Amino acid sequence: HVQLVESGGGPVQAGESLRLSCKTSGYTAGRYCMGWFRQAPGKEREGVATISADGGTTYYADSVNGRFTISRDNAKNTLYLHMNSLKPEDTAMYYCAARPGWVGGCRPTDGFGYWGQGTQVTVS
Repeated sequence: HVQLVESGGGPVQAGESLRLSCKTSGYTAGRYCMGWFRQAPGKEREGVATISADGGTTYYADSVNGRFTISRDNAKNTLYLHMNSLKPEDTAMYYCAARPGWVGGCRPTDGFGYWGQGTQVTVS
């Protein structure tokens, strides 16, 4: 049974930093491409960042490039999103997601089938 559980969200002031974590279980994390997505009220879901199964390749949306860093620790089955210089427009529910790393690519549009419940980030 695949599970992804996010944590680390909360209210922060603009300019501050936050680190999100996503603990995974039920599958071999090191074989899966993983990503962070977000959705603000009234807006479509946005792919924020993705990372390949071995951690060697990353992708970032233009809106966060240079401020956010995605990383993973396969030994701990944990995905991270380090967010710096947060802006009010970063306010959203943040979700981690996974897809098989041995099929297809590792971009937000490549179809992620496993999702967590989300953690809220509010920047004021």
